Amino acid sequence: MCIVRHYYSSLVFIFAFISCVADPSSREASATYRGEIITNGKDLVVQTQSGKVAGYKEEGVYIFKGIPYAEADRFMPPREPEPWEGVRSSRAYGPTSPQGFRSGWLSDTQAFAFDWDDGYPGEDCLRINIWTPKTGNDKKRPVMVWLHGGGYAAGSGQEHPAYEGSNMARRGDVVVVSLNHRLNVLGFLDLSAFGDKYAQSGNVGLLDLVAALEWVKENIEQFGGDPNNVTLFGQSGGGGKVTTLMATPAAEGLFHKAIVQSGSLLRTMESKYSRRIGAATIEELGLKASQIEELQHIPYEQLLAAGNRAITKVKEESLKEGFNIFLFNWSPTVDGNILPSQPFEGKAPEISKNVPMMIGSTLHEFMMSGWRPELKTLSRNEAKKELEKTYGKQTDRFLEAFARAYPDHTTADLFDVDFRFRPDAVRQAKMKHEQQGAPVYMYLFTWESPVLDYALRASHCMEIPFVFDNIYRSRSMTGGGKEAYVLAERMSTAWINFARAGNPNTELLPEWPAFDPVDGATMIFDNRCEIWNNHDQAVLQLIDTIPYRGL
Repeated sequence: MCIVRHYYSSLVFIFAFISCVADPSSREASATYRGEIITNGKDLVVQTQSGKVAGYKEEGVYIFKGIPYAEADRFMPPREPEPWEGVRSSRAYGPTSPQGFRSGWLSDTQAFAFDWDDGYPGEDCLRINIWTPKTGNDKKRPVMVWLHGGGYAAGSGQEHPAYEGSNMARRGDVVVVSLNHRLNVLGFLDLSAFGDKYAQSGNVGLLDLVAALEWVKENIEQFGGDPNNVTLFGQSGGGGKVTTLMATPAAEGLFHKAIVQSGSLLRTMESKYSRRIGAATIEELGLKASQIEELQHIPYEQLLAAGNRAITKVKEESLKEGFNIFLFNWSPTVDGNILPSQPFEGKAPEISKNVPMMIGSTLHEFMMSGWRPELKTLSRNEAKKELEKTYGKQTDRFLEAFARAYPDHTTADLFDVDFRFRPDAVRQAKMKHEQQGAPVYMYLFTWESPVLDYALRASHCMEIPFVFDNIYRSRSMTGGGKEAYVLAERMSTAWINFARAGNPNTELLPEWPAFDPVDGATMIFDNRCEIWNNHDQAVLQLIDTIPYRGL
C-alpha cells in the first residue's frame, strides 16, 4: 500500500508545529478553531420552500439536521410539509421511523463494534440531514444522498457513527445528505384490497424516498449543491433502495449516479403476496374489512406485531407456491404503477439506462464463524463434512473452485466468504453492462478489522466508515489504526470522484476499468488495492447450481 497523507494526520502535524514556533495568541486561536461550533451567522440560515432553517458550523462544515422534507398520515402517500413562520432550528436529528427492538444490543460484541445511535421514534419521521462546505448558490457541488440499511424494516440516517457526513463533505467539496423514511408496517403494509384510498399504501415508504429526492431537487442549491448532479448511495437495505429507485418511474431524473453497497436486492415483493400480508394483518388484529379505518388508532407496537405474524404466515404459503425472494419481509411491492416491474429481473431497468453504477460487497458479510466460532478450528476433513451439508456431491468441486479463487484461504474462509451478496452483485453488474448504457464499476472489500482479535473480519457494514472517511468516529469497528486511515482516503476519494463525474478512478488507486463479463474487473479494497479479473467465476457458477434459499 502506498502511503498517503490523511487530513487528520496533516492537522496533527500542523498544530504540533504551531505550538512549537507560534506565539501564545496563535496557539489559542488554533486550539479554538479546532473544535469550535458556530451557531450564529447569516450563512447558517437557509431559505427552503417551506421556510427558513438554522444550522451550525463545525470545523468548516455547515450542518443542518432534522429538516422536514414531507409529512404524511398513516398509510397515505407523503405530501409537502406545512410551511412555517420564522426560523426553524435544525441542529438535532429528528424522529426515526418506529421499528422493532434491535436484537444486536443483546450481543456485547455487536453493541461495542457498531456503537449504534437509535435516536427516538416518531411517526412524524420524514426528515433530512445535510452537511455542506458552504451554503448559498455561488457554487454547484455534487450531492451525495445516503440511504441507510436495515432492510425496509429498521435503521435510520443517524444509527451508525460512520453515517456522519462532515469528513466526506470536507474532503470532496460535496454536499452529503441522509434521511429517515417510513419503515416496516408503516411504510409497506399493502391495504390496496380495501379500497382506492389505500391504493398506494404498500409503497408509501418508497414514495417517501421519492419525496426526499424531490425536496433535494427543489432546495439543495441553497445549501451549495447541484440538483443536476445527485448520486444515490446506500448499503444493505439502502443498496436495495437504490436498486429499486432505479426502476421507479417517479424517481426518474431525480438522481444521476448510483452506488449499491452489499445491497443488490434484484427482486422484491409482488402484489399477490403483499396483499395477502395486508389481509392477514387485518385478520390478526381481529378486524373486518368494514373496520379498516380502525388502523389509524391502533398502537404501533400492536400493529407491527400483527404484521410480522402475517408475514410469517404468508411466507410459508409463498414457499409452497414457488415464490422465494431474498427479503420476503417488509419491502416495496410490484404494483404495476409505482413500481411497474421487478427492479433487476433478467434485465436492467430502461429508465435508468444512462445512470452510471458502482456495485460491490464485502468479502465476509454475515460470516458463519461469527455465530459458530468452532468452525475456525475444524480440520480439513471435518470442514469437508460440514460443507457437504450444503454442497453434497458438489463439495469436492466447490473446494477446488474455492482454492482457485482464494489460494491463501483459511478453514474459516470456507464458511465465512460470502456467497449471497456477491453473486447478486455480479448479476446486477452483468445486466447493467448488457444494457449498453452508462458504465458499471465493481468492487470487493476484503480488509479485515483487527478489532477483537480480527473477529469482525470484512463483515457486513465494515466498508461504511471507509466510504465516509470516518475511521476515528468508528474506531470500535475499524480499530483506528494507520492502515485504516490510508484505505479510507483511497475509498472516500473514489466514491467522491464517482459522484463528481461517474468514474471512481483516482491517482490513489490502480487503474479501475469499467466492468464487463469477459474481464470481470473488480477493485479489491484492502491494504493493497488491486484489480482482480473474474477471480471467483468458477465458484460463483457452482453456487448458481445450489438450490436458492431466501431469508
